[in-house]
Amino acid sequence: MRITLAAVGRDKPGPTRDLYLHYTKRLNWPFTLREVEERKTLPSPALKLRESELLRDAVPKGATLVALDERGRNLTSPEFAHLIGQWRDNGVQDLAFVIGGADGLHEGLRDKAACSISFGRMTWPHMMVRALLAEQIYRAQSILAGHPYHRD
Repeated sequence: MRITLAAVGRDKPGPTRDLYLHYTKRLNWPFTLREVEERKTLPSPALKLRESELLRDAVPKGATLVALDERGRNLTSPEFAHLIGQWRDNGVQDLAFVIGGADGLHEGLRDKAACSISFGRMTWPHMMVRALLAEQIYRAQSILAGHPYHRD
């Protein structure tokens, strides 16, 4: 299974990027980051739509889409691992996570997602969400392999 993270914005060197790289380097699954950015100044609704188009285009065709969104489901780490395990076991070739911009994801893209996940009701810096996601994917990989990285 290949994993893609399509995210609005360009990351810069620093602690959040270091943490993100720390976990993505430990993954057994191929992992690709695709960053998108709209350079034109647009009103919020138009910007959300444009960013969603850019995100959709960054995702591999036929990928199972997972939206990271504040309205999404709050999962435990074992539940997240189980979900990834189901997709893996059902032959999903490409799994794609999307992180929107400051105004969030356009509802059209959210509606196309197989699943919408939240990291809680608080607002997180988008670059930190990348690191949180990378760690949770690594944790899921460890849980599925029966590795003691995660203990209940």
